[in-house]
Amino acid sequence: MKFKTLCATLSLCAFAVAPAAAQDPVKIGFITTLSGPAGYLGNQILDGFRLAVEDGKLGGVPVELVAEDDGFKPANGRQIADRMLYDEDIKLFTGIVFSNIAGATVPDILDADAIYVSPNAAPSVFAGEGCNENYFVVAWQNDSLHEAAGENAKNLGFEKAFVLAPNYQAGKDAITGFKRMFDGEIVGELYTQLGQTDFAAEMAQIRDADPDVVFQFQPGGMGIAFMRQYQQAGLLGEVPMVVSEPSMDGVILEALGDAAIGIKGSAHWAPDFDNEANKTFMSKWEETYDQPVTFYASQGYDTALLIASALEATGGDVSDIDAFREALRKADFSSVRGDFEFGPNQHPIQDWYSIDVVAGEDGMPMLKTNEVILEDHGDAYSDQCQM
Repeated sequence: MKFKTLCATLSLCAFAVAPAAAQDPVKIGFITTLSGPAGYLGNQILDGFRLAVEDGKLGGVPVELVAEDDGFKPANGRQIADRMLYDEDIKLFTGIVFSNIAGATVPDILDADAIYVSPNAAPSVFAGEGCNENYFVVAWQNDSLHEAAGENAKNLGFEKAFVLAPNYQAGKDAITGFKRMFDGEIVGELYTQLGQTDFAAEMAQIRDADPDVVFQFQPGGMGIAFMRQYQQAGLLGEVPMVVSEPSMDGVILEALGDAAIGIKGSAHWAPDFDNEANKTFMSKWEETYDQPVTFYASQGYDTALLIASALEATGGDVSDIDAFREALRKADFSSVRGDFEFGPNQHPIQDWYSIDVVAGEDGMPMLKTNEVILEDHGDAYSDQCQM
């Protein structure tokens, strides 16, 4: 017995001191929109995510980022996810920009008992009764994003609003969120086509409705087209506009130039946030990329930091999904937006701020953060989530 005990002890000692084999990188499936007018949104998320990867590692764990373009098509997203799940055995996913693509893709990922961490899309259908223990959202819940805009419009004293958004899940969530907080009259409500770039008919309807404020949610290239036509129609100087941050991101502001100055917005993050994590992020961004920064990039960066915290806590063992999930729930990272924690449905609880588009020193529009308008704000669906 003593010999066997000694051998066992020696074996354990030998195992402990032997050089560790190189750790296989953890594959992260990154499905996002990289092409077309909306392609800059996915590229910003991907670029922000990459800024947090240091020497090929997140949280000290080697990672392999497997990024593919969904082409702004839900069917593509689902096909890519299936291939990553079953051909490449990927267990950790992120990247999706649009809610309709998330709606087609995320259920397959969750059904395969893999983890999905959203850097942007957060449709209401996954926040309440449809919540899932393997589904996390770093950005926001869609409604919350626009609840802040409704609160801002109310605080600014507007009483008659015209609202419009694309006819898909995120657009419906946007108007639902705005109306939940805005207690004035809705004098017009329109759902435009997803991908639409000609808004001449909508401009005429806005003018006829005679609102004292317009709320619009048109992300990406749609937003650039809408704002230019709003300006060309002469409405920009007549009817103020209150928007949430997808309608005033850095790329849109650069495209609009000084026409954007004066827009009232709301956001959970802006480049001027005064915290160490954001200063580090902004410094890295300006050193690495020659392009405007957007909140999409900040969300990609935060998503990478969250994943890094879970990889570090578990030693990169994504196969122990219970342990990895628990590590994600702790949200043990410093967010560029400041305080961050998950609510019971694994969507963020965070502050929202009023933001002004002002002229920078170069005369170009920039975002200026004002006061908190919603503090420690979660979402309207978390009470319906049982997990």
